Parts: sequence; structure tokens; C-alpha cells
Amino acid sequence: MFQRLRQTLVDDTLDDPAAMLEDDGQGTPGRPSGPPSPAAPDLAALPIIGITRRRMAGLVGALLAAWIIILFARQVGEASAATTRADQIATGNTERQAQVAALERELEAIARQRYIVQQARGYGLGSEREVSFSLVGDAPALPEDAPGSAAVRVGATIDDVTPLERWLTVLFGPSD
Repeated sequence: MFQRLRQTLVDDTLDDPAAMLEDDGQGTPGRPSGPPSPAAPDLAALPIIGITRRRMAGLVGALLAAWIIILFARQVGEASAATTRADQIATGNTERQAQVAALERELEAIARQRYIVQQARGYGLGSEREVSFSLVGDAPALPEDAPGSAAVRVGATIDDVTPLERWLTVLFGPSD
């Protein structure tokens, strides 16, 4: 990744086998000639162990870039979640508007005098000539040949209606 631009004096002498065999003038062969070598090895000369300023700057830069990328990804995730939540709220608002409109229509139907009179009959509050009655939920269906049924009329189509609707039609007549 990074290359060393300068070679040290120790590197030059170790690479030259003739320098190793020269006598330094003090009678010790095998020592390189020139300035005396340092007492401790220089870690910068070793490419594996040496941590240079350039390598440290590259490492810090890589860590900083990774940190920025992680923060950016988190922000994008939060923005995506907020957008999804806003879409859900907008859909919920549309559903609530439809529900409010249905409730307003129901309120208009309940406020009509005709509905109020019909509900009052269920509590026995009709006119004096009316006979109050009620049907149980599991009332039997009218027979096919009952008076006022569709089967008695010639060429009439058969409509599927509940037994309660049939009784109400017989008692009050067809609805408008």
C-alpha cells in the first residue's frame, strides 16, 4: 500500500555483501565500514513492524471515512423510515375521511322523521291503532305460497331476501 521512498544506511550495507567483509580498521571483520551502527534496531527500517506517519494517516483516514459512511447510512435509514411513516399517516387520514363521510351519511339517515317513527314502533310508541310486534332473529322463512309472496304471481322473478325483510314487506308494504 505504502512504499518507502528513502533507504537507510543500514539497508545499504546489509544489501552489499562486500561491505560486510571489509575490515573497519580496528581489526573486526564483518562489521560494515562507515559510521557506527545504532545500539537498538530502527523499527522504521522494518516494513512489517514500522508504523510511519503516512501509514498512521492512512489508517486514521480510513477509520474516519468508515465512520462517515456508517453515519450517512444511518441517516438514510431514518429518513426512509420517516417517509414510510408519513405515507402510512396519509393513508390513515384517507381512511378516516371515508369513515367520517360514512358516519355523516348515517347521521343524516337517522335524523329523518321516517326512521325515528320506525324505531319508536319497536318500543311500542306508535299510533293508537297500531299493534306492536317484534320478530325473533331466528324466525322461520315464509312458505313459497304465502300471500304476497313472489311465487304466487305469474312470471315474477324470485329475489333472495331475509325472512325479516319479507315480514316487514307484508306488514308495511314495499319500501320506497
